[in-house]
Amino acid sequence: MSNQLMIRERCFIWGQRTYLMGILNVTPDSFSDGGKFNTVSAALNQAQAMVAAGADIIDIGGQSTRPGAEQITLTQELDRVLSVLQVIRPEIAIPISVDTTRANVAKAAVLSGADIVNDISGGTFDPEMLSTVANLDVPIMLMHIRGTPQTMQQQTDYQDLIGDIYSFLSQQINAAIAAGIQHDKIIIDPGIGFAKNYEQNLEIFRRLQTLKMLNCPILVGASRKSFIGKILNQPDPQARVWGTAAACSAAIFNGADILRVHDVSEMRQVALVADAIYRQVTGDR
Repeated sequence: MSNQLMIRERCFIWGQRTYLMGILNVTPDSFSDGGKFNTVSAALNQAQAMVAAGADIIDIGGQSTRPGAEQITLTQELDRVLSVLQVIRPEIAIPISVDTTRANVAKAAVLSGADIVNDISGGTFDPEMLSTVANLDVPIMLMHIRGTPQTMQQQTDYQDLIGDIYSFLSQQINAAIAAGIQHDKIIIDPGIGFAKNYEQNLEIFRRLQTLKMLNCPILVGASRKSFIGKILNQPDPQARVWGTAAACSAAIFNGADILRVHDVSEMRQVALVADAIYRQVTGDR
């Protein structure tokens, strides 16, 4: 694995520190913050706040992927993503990713200033996605999932959870390379909460190091998710900040390179301390 990646004149050096991806859901129905940032002004304010808090990437999503979420039309997704992206891009300097499974949305977003494609389907929902990203020459994040957000929670019957995740991601890495995407532009995500039950989510944290053998940076998105709510007996996702902090620490100690989070300021403190302990990194950054 190449130990660094340039994105919008910023150098991401894998293994040196943990990077934070701030979540910007421009949706009315996301599980934790649906409806909070689905106007252009609210989205811009939140993006600027996350940059000020220490985010390294802003991840814009126009389609909710919570369990049972309804699929919106291509036109709806384009309208949501592009209206926000076109306002945010001139105002912030850090890389922006687009959270989409549609090649047309990925292309339109990159042409409007996005720098990364974050595909929860690992490039499987849209047969044009991998070739489109290759032509755009941008990094892609490939996540493991079974089924769709509508069906995934009925597909948690694994014989070998980590083996299945490893096999799927390996297959999609190879497919991405075959489509023309450079290996050093591929980031992988085990898909916490996507077709995984409570125990399986915990197992992913314990065995995350196994995925290091795929030679790609690892993204972990555990922020405010239901397994944390179950542990804490906390039904309100926005009250799961400290549980998220513990999960983020575990992810860092087990090899995560990027954390996808809602609470950037708090998780930056978590990452600074965990990096000082685990990576022996000190000082402001």
